[in-house]
Amino acid sequence: MRHKQLHPVFFFPSSRPQATARTHQTRNRAEKQEIKPMKPRSRCSSVINGAPLLLVVVVCFGLSPVARSQSSDSCSTPASLAAGVSKLIPFDTSNLTCFDAWSSENFIVRYTSSGSTWSFVLSAPDKGGYVAVGFSQDGAMVGSSAVAGWSSGNGVGGVAKQYKLGGTSSRSCPPDQGSLSLVAKNTLVVAQSSRIYVAFQFTAPQPTPYLIYAVGPSNTNPSGNGDYLAQHRVYTSAAVNYAAGTTSSAGGGAADTKKWHGAMAGLGWGVLMPVGIALARYFKKHDPFWFYAHISVQGVGFVLGVAGVVAGFKLNDDVPGGDTHQAIGITVLVLGCLQVLAFLARPDKSSKVRRYWNWYHHNVGRAAVACAAANIFIGLNIAHEGNAARAGYGIFLVVLALVAVFLEVKLWRSRRSG
Repeated sequence: MRHKQLHPVFFFPSSRPQATARTHQTRNRAEKQEIKPMKPRSRCSSVINGAPLLLVVVVCFGLSPVARSQSSDSCSTPASLAAGVSKLIPFDTSNLTCFDAWSSENFIVRYTSSGSTWSFVLSAPDKGGYVAVGFSQDGAMVGSSAVAGWSSGNGVGGVAKQYKLGGTSSRSCPPDQGSLSLVAKNTLVVAQSSRIYVAFQFTAPQPTPYLIYAVGPSNTNPSGNGDYLAQHRVYTSAAVNYAAGTTSSAGGGAADTKKWHGAMAGLGWGVLMPVGIALARYFKKHDPFWFYAHISVQGVGFVLGVAGVVAGFKLNDDVPGGDTHQAIGITVLVLGCLQVLAFLARPDKSSKVRRYWNWYHHNVGRAAVACAAANIFIGLNIAHEGNAARAGYGIFLVVLALVAVFLEVKLWRSRRSG
């Protein structure tokens, strides 16, 4: 059986080719009308209309420093305030001296004076808490006055108030109090570009030689706490030369003097003097060792104590408890000097007045040590030392008292048996 070979047959009606051509033309026109170039949404779009990728990368990275610069501040040229900040401050800011106050926290201080009126602008990053600048005579926070400011959260303004720093607790630093004679209506906060500017003016012949800077806890608004400040997250102090526009760490000045005062006075009056008394009281059978040991220890203690008192006179006494601490310190110094004079004028052992001299020498020395011990605790409290310092000296006194009781009982038994 023979099969016929089949061939495919295509039908092309006469009307179809023309219709098909028209259809293609219509579709092409529609596609041209529907396809429109998309507008770029940002400057950092990847590739637009065939723009080179390298150019886009350069633009993107070139814009990032600009964005970062808007949230920073420095004393480099130009050192003046930005126009957007300056126009919101009610006093002249065109000729301010600028210095980097606290590099780790990016604090910038600008100031100027016109007669007895001083203008200050503190610039710092806005972290949702307060920033503050205090004015201190010796670099100590307690006893000084400060101006603190914080943003209101609307990105424009905020709140600025003066505080009297009477202690380390929140309630000991009341708002709207202090020794600064602020110019009315010229204390304010400007918030701009993630920074906070605390501007204020006060009248004074000369600002204090030390400035104190503090940063409050982040995202803690004092307005919700009756404007009382929470304890600072970190703070520092620095000496300022207003004539030269320079600043230096306070560590080389009053802070060191305070440490030397506490160390020398505490060691001299509070440690060596009691030990010297114990040597004279309980070791007389080791003659003449006890005598030379007694005068040596007491002599070193007296020299250190006097040096500590001299260092204390250089410190600011305008702090709570300062007058009492100073008065007791002077009393201890006078008693110590009387002891030295008594030693130089001591009568012979065979003299009839020797017994009166012994009574005077013993009791004046004990009174001096008792006053010194009490004054050490007062000083630690004024310096706001931690409980560890108080506990350490308290333990020393307790151990010394226990040893004295033991030796006293031993001495009493020795005399009774003799």
